[in-house]
Amino acid sequence: MISVTDSAKKQAIRLMEDEGDINSFIRVGVTGGGCSGLMYNLTFDNSEKDGDKAFENNGVKVVVDQKSYLYLIGTTLDYSGGLNGKGFTFTNPNADRTCGCGESFSL
Repeated sequence: MISVTDSAKKQAIRLMEDEGDINSFIRVGVTGGGCSGLMYNLTFDNSEKDGDKAFENNGVKVVVDQKSYLYLIGTTLDYSGGLNGKGFTFTNPNADRTCGCGESFSL
């Protein structure tokens, strides 16, 4: 399961409202790339696919494809709006190494 912090929840709802689709959910995935080998992918979606893992945390629906789920078990999704960077961040207990920007990781 992926945990969603209050700040990530607020920002996700704000973005969904801005897009005019409050019925969408957060889709999180992992793709190859980045300086550490694997990259996080976060989008808004409104249709589930075969094999997706869907769950709700902190009032937010999160959907992960089956392959990515294995890399993301126990991850926390947060949002930072500070001076050092703005955006969604992932805290992944499965990652052995992360890059300086926090957008990629390796196992």
